[in-house]
Amino acid sequence: MDGPLILGTRGSPLALAQAYETRDRLKAAHGFADEQIKIEVIKTQGDQIQDKALRDFGGKGLFTKEIEEALLDGRIDLAVHSMKDVQTQLPDGLHIRAMLPREDVRDGFISLVAPDLVSLPQGSKVGTSSLRRQAQIKVVRPDLDVVMFRGSVQTRLEKLERGEVAATFLAVAGLNRLGMKDHITCAIDPEEMLPAVAQGAIGLECRVGDERVEPLLAPLNDQTSFTVVSCERAFLKRLDGSCRTPIAALAKLEGDRLSLRGQILAPDGSEEFSDRLTGSVGEGQAIGILLAETLIDRAGPDFMAAMV
Repeated sequence: MDGPLILGTRGSPLALAQAYETRDRLKAAHGFADEQIKIEVIKTQGDQIQDKALRDFGGKGLFTKEIEEALLDGRIDLAVHSMKDVQTQLPDGLHIRAMLPREDVRDGFISLVAPDLVSLPQGSKVGTSSLRRQAQIKVVRPDLDVVMFRGSVQTRLEKLERGEVAATFLAVAGLNRLGMKDHITCAIDPEEMLPAVAQGAIGLECRVGDERVEPLLAPLNDQTSFTVVSCERAFLKRLDGSCRTPIAALAKLEGDRLSLRGQILAPDGSEEFSDRLTGSVGEGQAIGILLAETLIDRAGPDFMAAMV
């Protein structure tokens, strides 16, 4: 291999943990030595904006744009992403070549004052940066005061410990990868709180037709994860989902049958529409699109216009 393989990633502890996992899997698959793989930290606009809601600044692309630019101009060889941060329309010349085995998809409820969401005292303050979680919380507990909560996992936990909020939510997958699962007060069943599209999945992005990199990534791909996440992303793409839109989805593969449950919500939790669709494993894209169209029809044009 000519020169080290350069992995591009954000610099948060969680992003680095995901890059290290990717590096270790590459070493195991191909026998690389440490010096043959380099991790390049790239600061994204989303990392620089810490005190405002990302949906006001462009949403998902804020965590990937600079990394993808580095990929396109050859400064890095592959990008390591949390798939829930990746836009459904990738830049020309790039593709997701592999996904690692998906971690726990559930949301984790974290609180020092209550065992679960329904037990929080009336009017408690709950912190989250996710519009999806905000809407889902409001469906169950419209009395709660949901406030914007940005920062790394560690920063959010520190804010919780200082009593700035009574509770927060973090992805169980991220806490597991950081070795911090003991902070979870309770993990929420997806039937109660449907996760974000692609939650718990790590995607590896590279240049289309890169004869050096693509063969290296092929053995790392977990086909089940790739199949279910692609189905969820087709659902999201048809809805034109962004950080301004409360959207949730979870696909499951059982044998040769693929099922998808999807949900769209009003940001204040006043309305929500959800349904399930099942088909064959080869129909993932079609399942995602059809379920999205079903919910669009059910919600009506006024609801969807308000989501833009």
